[in-house]
Amino acid sequence: MSGLPVTVVALWVLCAAGWGIVLAGLRRSIHGPARGPTLFAHVATPAGVVLTFSLIGFGALYGTLALTAEWWALLLVTGFRPERLLSTGGLGRLAAWAAVTAAATLAAARLVFHI
Repeated sequence: MSGLPVTVVALWVLCAAGWGIVLAGLRRSIHGPARGPTLFAHVATPAGVVLTFSLIGFGALYGTLALTAEWWALLLVTGFRPERLLSTGGLGRLAAWAAVTAAATLAAARLVFHI
C-alpha cells in the first residue's frame, strides 16, 4: 500500500474490526434511554481521539494504537459483551481492563515502532 509498513495496515484493520465488534455488542445489549447516547459516544470516539492526538502533536498513529488496544482489551475482559464492564463487572473487571489495555498498548507500540 504505497510504502506503508505492514504493521500499520494491520493496526488499522484490527482497530476497525475491534470498533465494529464493540459497536455490534453495544447495539445488541443496550436498550432504553441509554442506548442513543451510548452509541453516539462510541461512534464519535475514533474521530475525537484522532483529532485530539493530532492537535497535541502526536499524530493519528498513536491514537489508533491506543484505541485498538482499548477495544480488544475490552472485548477480551468482557467476553465480547462490552456491557459487562459496568453492569456486572465491578472494580475488578475495570482494573483487569486497564491492565490488559496497558499491556496491549506496550506490546503494540513495540511492534509498530520497533522499540
